[in-house]
Amino acid sequence: MHPERKSSYDNLSRNLSLTVITVSFAPLILVGGLIFHQFRSIYTEKVFAHLGEVVDKHAADINTFLQDKLTEVQYIARTSSFEYLTTSNHLEKALRGMQQQYGRIFVDLGVVDSQGRQVAYAGPFNLLGADYSGADWFRNSKERDAIISDVFEGLRQSPHFIISISQGRGEARWTLRATIDFLSFSYLVQNIRIGETGFAYILNGRGVYQTRPKDERNQDLELTPRRQVGDISSLAGVSIFESVDRGGDTYVTVTAPLKGGDWKLVYQQKTSDAFSAMTRTELVTLGIFLIGGLAIVAMALIISRKLVLRFQAIDQESELMSKQIVETGKLAAIGELAAGIAHEINNPVAIMIEEAGWVGDLMEDEGKDLPSYGEIRRALTQVGNQGRRCKDITHKLLSFARQSDSRVTEMAVPDFIREVVDISMQQARFAQVDFNLDLDESMPCISASATELQQVLLNLVNNAIQAMEPDGGKLSLRCGVQDGQAVIAVEDTGPGIPAANLGRIFDPFFTTKPVGKGSGLGLSICFGIIHQMGGEIDVESAMGKGTRFTIRLPLPASTRQPETRQEIQHD
Repeated sequence: MHPERKSSYDNLSRNLSLTVITVSFAPLILVGGLIFHQFRSIYTEKVFAHLGEVVDKHAADINTFLQDKLTEVQYIARTSSFEYLTTSNHLEKALRGMQQQYGRIFVDLGVVDSQGRQVAYAGPFNLLGADYSGADWFRNSKERDAIISDVFEGLRQSPHFIISISQGRGEARWTLRATIDFLSFSYLVQNIRIGETGFAYILNGRGVYQTRPKDERNQDLELTPRRQVGDISSLAGVSIFESVDRGGDTYVTVTAPLKGGDWKLVYQQKTSDAFSAMTRTELVTLGIFLIGGLAIVAMALIISRKLVLRFQAIDQESELMSKQIVETGKLAAIGELAAGIAHEINNPVAIMIEEAGWVGDLMEDEGKDLPSYGEIRRALTQVGNQGRRCKDITHKLLSFARQSDSRVTEMAVPDFIREVVDISMQQARFAQVDFNLDLDESMPCISASATELQQVLLNLVNNAIQAMEPDGGKLSLRCGVQDGQAVIAVEDTGPGIPAANLGRIFDPFFTTKPVGKGSGLGLSICFGIIHQMGGEIDVESAMGKGTRFTIRLPLPASTRQPETRQEIQHD
């Protein structure tokens, strides 16, 4: 292929591929990006809302826990007097009752007088007479009747917090204090776990831990900067922040107020963990997108390549057809030239035959006495015979070279076949091919274009002769009536046609002949001519057993009517 034409086809293939890829990817990227953005926004909002609801629910549970314990201590303080609780074992009985109802959440009970001295105590520690005058919770109890303290270690040197209820005024003011088990309380908070990195803790107003964090590492967890995200307007006091630690990990932090705002419940989880499901979905979607994209690119390349190859084939067929038209024009010119030459030769030959006849007549009248009369007579006869032969040849040449005439005429098929055989006889003799004619002389005439049907039969006969070259063979031509149709069969004893080629034998430009021996148009033209006549042409062939072409043409209506009448009478 010429380099410039190859470059043109390569450019066409590349442009087609780029067009298909662009047209396919543009809407896919736009729609996919919009869906991806909407999915991420909706999923992020759902995650923040879920975390906010979880933290808010647990904050409500913790507040309920503290309020229940505060109510229980208030009940004992209001239903019992200072003297009652500080005498006998009444305080011990009250503690056992609370522990039977709530378990070991209440560690001990104590009664503190107005000076901060514990005057009665029930519990596992030896704290009778302890001085709480300097304790923060005791100082706060002077201003409020009921308090819940921050977590502190105190005299027992272990984390705990107390609930205190104060009664009376002045020197008669006394306080009932109950210690809450720190481990039980911490369990309420530590039980808040979501994912692999989610954990919760409680801070007081000064940022001091009121429960144990998940591990020691979290005590030093410093998140900066804090960026508020999410809008949980339906959850009062709940805030959501997003921040980054020193290691670069992003955390989602959700806070909710506790104990009237003195404490706050804090929940933290790595963003990658909180949105792990969304990330997995995005990765799967991205994988599908990449696979689909690769498939689109592959299909675009394959389809564009096939289209370009098809265009190449069409261009080659067009180029071959153009060459064929040129060759056809040359053949037409040669035909016209041959017809002119045959016409010019025909007249002198006719005169030669007439002159030979006249010389023969003179020899009969005046030359019988000549010694060479016999030889001259033989020569005149030979001149006459050869002259008539030349006339017959020029007549056939004129018949073959005359312009195609598509006019339909009545024609006798046996005579027509014999005419075609006479034209091809010389070619068959050189190819050592013998004709075998089986002609039904009684078959009715058909209506067809003689020149077009001659072209079809000559093409089939020439193909059969060429197929049997150089070894020769037998070419059989038969005609007759079968199933109300005129049937013409051309059968040779050549090598046959491969089964794979039988389905393409009538395709334009399909040929099995060597380059220069055929264009592949002959049988396709024959196919078109026969179908234009309203007939059919088919082929049967087997390797090594020869090939048979069968032409079926409709008979004129006038010849079919008697058969129909006969069938009706028979029925």
